[in-house]
Amino acid sequence: MLSGHGALVCLSSSFMSESLIDLTNPNELLSGVMLNAYPDSMGANVKDLVSILEGSSMAHAFSQLYLLPTFFNSDLDRGFSIIDYDLNQDLVNRRDLDQLKQAGITLKLDIVLNHLSVASPQFKDLLRHGAKSKFKDFFIDWNVFWEGKGSKDHRGVIVPEQRYLDHLFMRKPGLPVLKVPFDQGDDRYYWNTFYQQVSLSPSIIDDLKHRRAANHDLCTRLFNDLTQAVLGHEDLTKIDLTGYAINHDALVSLVRKHVSFLGQMDVNAQSPEVWVFYQDTLNKLQEYGCKILRLDAFAYLHKEMGQTNFFNKPGTWHYLDRLKTMAEQNNLWVLPEIHAEYGQHLHDQVAAQGYGIYDFFLPGLVIHTIENADHTPLLKWATEIIDKKFKVVNMLGCHDGIPVLDLKGKEIDGHFHKGLLSDPQIDRLVDLILTRGGRIKNLFGPDGSKISYYQVNATYYSALGADDQKLLLARAIQLFMPGLPQIWYLDLFAGENDHQAADRAGKEGHKEINRTNLSVAEINKRLETEVVQKQLKMIRFRNTANAFKGVLELPSTYHNTLHMIWRNGDECAEFKADLLTHAFTIKSSENGRFQDIV
Repeated sequence: MLSGHGALVCLSSSFMSESLIDLTNPNELLSGVMLNAYPDSMGANVKDLVSILEGSSMAHAFSQLYLLPTFFNSDLDRGFSIIDYDLNQDLVNRRDLDQLKQAGITLKLDIVLNHLSVASPQFKDLLRHGAKSKFKDFFIDWNVFWEGKGSKDHRGVIVPEQRYLDHLFMRKPGLPVLKVPFDQGDDRYYWNTFYQQVSLSPSIIDDLKHRRAANHDLCTRLFNDLTQAVLGHEDLTKIDLTGYAINHDALVSLVRKHVSFLGQMDVNAQSPEVWVFYQDTLNKLQEYGCKILRLDAFAYLHKEMGQTNFFNKPGTWHYLDRLKTMAEQNNLWVLPEIHAEYGQHLHDQVAAQGYGIYDFFLPGLVIHTIENADHTPLLKWATEIIDKKFKVVNMLGCHDGIPVLDLKGKEIDGHFHKGLLSDPQIDRLVDLILTRGGRIKNLFGPDGSKISYYQVNATYYSALGADDQKLLLARAIQLFMPGLPQIWYLDLFAGENDHQAADRAGKEGHKEINRTNLSVAEINKRLETEVVQKQLKMIRFRNTANAFKGVLELPSTYHNTLHMIWRNGDECAEFKADLLTHAFTIKSSENGRFQDIV
């Protein structure tokens, strides 16, 4: 059990006005605690969320807020398929942003660098005007990119030569393309690294019947054939129309009328228009009150034949430096988002260039620490953060999933670089979360075969076996680790896996398992529970205590005992945990006088 219920001593407040935050000093910007949520995760909109944050139960617990990109206008992947960066008026308005500013809460927002929605003004203009569009080079025509470097398959898609395919890094099975119909009547394939959603409306059956193409049963059969062809980007002129009173030209025209498609279309960073768009976007985000700029999917932005098209070098560095310069002009601190094996040491390279990094290693390490009663890998990573002076944002749960690829080792040029966990340790971690209801996300090769696991989707509470004490211990570990703690709203409220939501979302819906929206009434109910109250007590302490602006000490202990101390002058915060029993204490001191926090 937790020991002690001593009164929280607010040693000082980081809940300060925005004007006092010095962006030239990342240590100041990365102090406090950050809440992470969708605009409608806690209540119906940001107005509800702000009211909850200002309520007595959560007052002063958070000094920063990361709102996910349904904040903007979007249509797919719960916000990460951006239509434009105007405010989504259904969820947020300027009054809400003014209220956050008055409360002294700093905003973190995304710019999704690699892609835009097919519904974006830029892509719609391209579809309408084709080669005459101002944005004709804004996106990447797959066949134009690979022209002369491969051969077309039966669909008309260029399959790059094997020497290029062998290097390509894929996020989904098959080639990363989406067939899109231009207004001029032709179809083209555009680069689409992430999600797409293509569907054929059953209303085409009525049109076929109206044209007297066939009877109802035959029209239904044709609809099923067409659906499979559309989903597979097949050539509709190859469909057998024997027995139907319709030709292929008329059929293609009819399908165009009834097909709908969504997709996150990769942008062409060699286009000047893309950089004009980035600059306009950063201007908007700065006006909204953003201080920390998360660069989503930036490592996929640079495309080059013969490279992986994931963190191509030196091209990615050139783009990153250019974006950093633009961000600094808008008083924004850049936080690149990147998932890669620890053994690849990309995190070292990014940090060495002066950027902050995400601690995607912590979620798996904390579960390993608790379930195996062994702090060895965790403290190895904590020591590395301290020794290398990394500026990190850490987390347990998030909108994506629990990273596992990140913990792995990596073979580079014939030499194996160890991971933070071994492959057998990671396998046991994955299996454990899956037995507790999690779902796996994998990476694939160009032929559709699995090449690696990527992440496990689950709420952090469920990943810990829905055990209150384990969740409290995990939260305490996170709060005492170096960096800015980012708290996923659903884990704060001890949310469990939502399998029904994941099932409703279809084959790409695994992430919905950890994205359940909570009503104001549900939140008020959960705020009364002990596991939530004790988390908030720890979070408030971490958010306001000056000790955490000092240095972290890691006294030597047995592997099943964890001891961490933050010191800043005569103030300190001390955490001790028995990893076998999961019991822990947190104490604070000022002028040598200790008080129990939990």
